[in-house]
Amino acid sequence: QVQLVESGGGVVHAGESLRLSCSGSGGIFQNNGASWYSQVPGKERELVATISSTGQTSYSDSVKGRFTISRDLAKNMVYLQMNSLKPEDTGTYYCNVARWDALYWGQGTQVTVST
Repeated sequence: QVQLVESGGGVVHAGESLRLSCSGSGGIFQNNGASWYSQVPGKERELVATISSTGQTSYSDSVKGRFTISRDLAKNMVYLQMNSLKPEDTGTYYCNVARWDALYWGQGTQVTVST
């Protein structure tokens, strides 16, 4: 069974940085891309960043230039480096893998950015 576990969230001030981590079981990242989504209460999850199975990356306009998605296949990890954080980055961040058979989600990690 595939499991994704996020960590690294916290409370920071605007302008500071955080690095989120997503640990995947069963080598899930080996042949599949992964994404980070954010969600605030009452709204749908929004795509933040994606790394494809070949390592190509893409970002939402709101985080481009500030966030970096990366992975370490040997460690079965995907990361989201978040720099120059803004209050509007506040939300629960979820790791996601879209495999041929299903969508997989972690439990989320909370990021709160204060002014």
